[in-house]
Amino acid sequence: MSSIVTETAGLAGTRTGARRSSLWRDTFAKLKKNKVAMCGLVFLVIMFLFCFIGPFFSPYASGKVNTVMINKPPSMAHWLGTDNLGRDILTRLMQAGRISLTVGLAAMLLSVFIGSVLGVVAGYYRGVVDQILMRFADILMTIPGLPLLFIIGAILSEWKVPTDYRIYIVMLMLSLIGWPELARLVRSQILSLREREFMQATESLGLRDHRKLFFHLLPNTIPILIVVATLRVGGAILSESVLSYLGLGVVPPTPTWGNMIDAANTLIDFQKRPWLWIPPGFAIFATVISINLLGDGLRDALDPKMKR
Repeated sequence: MSSIVTETAGLAGTRTGARRSSLWRDTFAKLKKNKVAMCGLVFLVIMFLFCFIGPFFSPYASGKVNTVMINKPPSMAHWLGTDNLGRDILTRLMQAGRISLTVGLAAMLLSVFIGSVLGVVAGYYRGVVDQILMRFADILMTIPGLPLLFIIGAILSEWKVPTDYRIYIVMLMLSLIGWPELARLVRSQILSLREREFMQATESLGLRDHRKLFFHLLPNTIPILIVVATLRVGGAILSESVLSYLGLGVVPPTPTWGNMIDAANTLIDFQKRPWLWIPPGFAIFATVISINLLGDGLRDALDPKMKR
């Protein structure tokens, strides 16, 4: 009898693996047909290579102050000009992108981790556990995110928190305000999934709760998690840029796209030195737009109602 159960479970696992493999193949095939989403994906790949590999090929990666080259316009030596300390704008743009993208990705991963774990626990156990977790999420969702970030950023500035630590604190702040909505989304999926036949099979096999939660329920929410996570990266990059622009996030000398724009803080800089603020502004705009286009494409590709 036990061998029959084991064989049945093995066949079910094989079929499940085949369905998952087929799902990802079909998803990628649909995504390739979406030219707009593919353009967004290609641009993001180029941007990651530009930010994470580009600085290794720049002769100005050290970021030394050069008083002779202060606020010079674009030239053959400095393709995007120099800033108010004589540093190469192109190199700073790469280094700033590395920080901004890392903050966005880290904040997204942490918020997805917290939201998915709490959402699957609340949806599976329901009752008191569900009420406590969801009411806590509701309280956090009623607090405006950006003003809360401003307050925390001002406190960090008042306490003179070192720049190296502020990066991690900004990541944590962005993730803490992002998980409640994701947790509610995962919970709603789990409430539906827990009544399916495969969950009844796990009950018959006597699997422990942690295996049901993290090996059977949570993997079935991966498609929607991917879509939400993709869109969350863009929001995290924008929030970090706003905080850094206002001097409440990552502060110089550590570059981010936000505080690079803040460097052009006079009317003369804005009118006469557009190379100071246009490159980081374009980088933020193009990156967030590309992330949103890719997220929309993934949503359409993973939606079973969308037939192509």
